[in-house]
Amino acid sequence: MASDRLFKESVPHKHPEIRCITNIGYIGIKKFHENALHPKKQRKWHPLTQEDKAFSCLVSKQQVLSEHMIGLIKRFKIVADMYKNRRTKFSLRFNLIVGICNFELTS
Repeated sequence: MASDRLFKESVPHKHPEIRCITNIGYIGIKKFHENALHPKKQRKWHPLTQEDKAFSCLVSKQQVLSEHMIGLIKRFKIVADMYKNRRTKFSLRFNLIVGICNFELTS
């Protein structure tokens, strides 16, 4: 899968205690990171059990929080569009934008 390769190349070292919450596109990540969670996948002839549905619901609720934060950051267009300024200033500006978003969420 392309998503497994992308994850493997972009995040070479993750602490084993860090939990990765992903969507169904990243099913193969368990090979690279044991503490990865993703919703259970329903198959045509194998419907999900009630426990699997409850687990998938809990994982999806946690995943939605990060998706909303990504959407909030994209409002500033630093991630949504091509960054055309100096690369040395990108991390500073990105950290400032994330700080503004965190301040907006806490107040």
